Amino acid sequence: MKKTYLIITAACAASVWLSSCKKVLNKSDLGTFTAAQVYNDSTTATLSINYVYSQNQPSWFGNSGGNVSGTLNTLADEQYGDNAYVKGTVTIETVGDIGTSNASNNAYGKIRTINTFIRDINAGTLPVDVKNRFAAQAYFWRAYRYFELVKIYGGVPLVLKPLDEVGDDARAAALLPRNTTTQTFTQIVSDLDTCIKYLPGHWPKPDDYGRITSGAAAAFLGRVLVTWASPQYNTSNDISKWQAAYDANTNAVNILKANGFGLYPKWDPSMWTTEKANGDGTPSNPEAVLVTEYNRANTDIGQNNTTYPLSCIPKSLGGGGSNQPTWDLARAFPMKDGKDTLTSKYTYNVQTFYKDRDPRFAQTIAYNGCVWPLLGNNNQRIWTYYYYSDKNKTTTTKSTESSASGSGLYLRKAVDPTLSLTDLSVAGTDWIEIRYAEVLLNQAEAAAEIGHLGSTQEAYANLVAIRKRAGIEAGTDNMYGLTAGMNHDQMINAIMKERQIELAFEGKRYWDLRRRKLLESTLNINVKRRSGVVVTLNNNNSYTDYIAATRDASAASSLDNLYTTSFKVTTKTLDTYNINVQPADYFFGIPTNAIKNNVNLQQNNTWGGPFDPLQ
Repeated sequence: MKKTYLIITAACAASVWLSSCKKVLNKSDLGTFTAAQVYNDSTTATLSINYVYSQNQPSWFGNSGGNVSGTLNTLADEQYGDNAYVKGTVTIETVGDIGTSNASNNAYGKIRTINTFIRDINAGTLPVDVKNRFAAQAYFWRAYRYFELVKIYGGVPLVLKPLDEVGDDARAAALLPRNTTTQTFTQIVSDLDTCIKYLPGHWPKPDDYGRITSGAAAAFLGRVLVTWASPQYNTSNDISKWQAAYDANTNAVNILKANGFGLYPKWDPSMWTTEKANGDGTPSNPEAVLVTEYNRANTDIGQNNTTYPLSCIPKSLGGGGSNQPTWDLARAFPMKDGKDTLTSKYTYNVQTFYKDRDPRFAQTIAYNGCVWPLLGNNNQRIWTYYYYSDKNKTTTTKSTESSASGSGLYLRKAVDPTLSLTDLSVAGTDWIEIRYAEVLLNQAEAAAEIGHLGSTQEAYANLVAIRKRAGIEAGTDNMYGLTAGMNHDQMINAIMKERQIELAFEGKRYWDLRRRKLLESTLNINVKRRSGVVVTLNNNNSYTDYIAATRDASAASSLDNLYTTSFKVTTKTLDTYNINVQPADYFFGIPTNAIKNNVNLQQNNTWGGPFDPLQ
């Protein structure tokens, strides 16, 4: 009974659906409720499932509370960061997501809460269809938690019911061995199949926006199966796994289309700031398949804010400015005809690197002199250049910013232009964990791997749809910059490039490189050291920021002319060592304390143990 009280109380504090929570609290003391009373009443059962949501929903950048997900942006080529993964110094102690002690907030503590909910809701007296909808939501989060574990370690112990907590027998029963990776994926698929079967395509009440739908479960299953079919796990390239991934993603597309989901009509911040549901429960934003909701309240007990915009906006404007794309990411964007900088009809020049690029470039990256509508100012320009400031040391420069961007760039993607300065630390922009565009890309990848004519055409169609929505030019062949007749490898490369651009800073890049086994070839060999851009004001011997008073007007007249006449653009290296991702990182080691707590856990064979994560 005490545990039930804690769950309900926590649900009230964390729930997005706070009004229901307040109504229940006003009726009676929930500390006197029994488990039967909680799970025999749809209102209190809702509070309990809300708590499951609050424990498991990913936050911005797909952060799920683990060691790896907490640093995703800096693990690949999107953003510079000094860490063990890129240094090549990961040990078996680095990734403790499996849990190194008993705690309610680690992976298995959360799984216990989920399993308890499933057991108790099924034992309750609510109508069968109601129980099924409640349980299906919990099954989704169990699948989510196990997917987070299996993509890190390979197979893990599958706990499918709450274990007893007291006594020697209970402790012995909890010392479970690792299930195989295949068994773990099979259980995830089973849980998600249940979700798809029992959840609605969209919830009829607008207040239920953000709950798992059958389409979200199907889309997540598509992500899971694309991962399982990828080279990290599918070393023999079993095409049947790719066929299963294709079928799952095709089913997801069909379910989503039938329930009002699809590509958002344009690619700008409104794709993230358009939230909530219409009166019939269909999404106001068709792109938002799986969402974690945030609000802008700063005094209510239900406060649930994000500081994402604060970390994007430069310090000189009152932000934190820590989200800084690399030059490597900036260079990855094609030109506005969809071609790369070597084959485009538009001439690329480092001096005017921003010119004639894929429209997503300017909506993702803020660069020196660009207009970035912020804080109610639609004409706000960002300046990141350096100027010569000491006539006695002509190589000494000073940033025009009070605190300079390390990479010379800022992340502007999904930043709400209507936020005020006081709103930056309590923003309410929702995190979209799965966008419809990702579902199309997942389907395209599986289709390309299957490789017959119809599926290849489907892969092309999905890429074209995404590029068309982005604003890339159609071209005379209506291919939006894609090359006709691509073979398997060329198509996969095109899809991976599209993922890098379309899903930049959405927590996908590291996992994509990892599951395709591209970490070493991409980071260690091609990138080696991540880089930034430096824009320097030409030295006119005044040793001042001599354009400060006129730069906005000059840029408004012609930014190209300002760059040509007043600036020099160079690049700089951000890393002080060569990136050295290790092959063993494709399956991390089980920490020592986890093995001490469970003597039946076996270490991965890539870390000196007998467990084969490929089985």
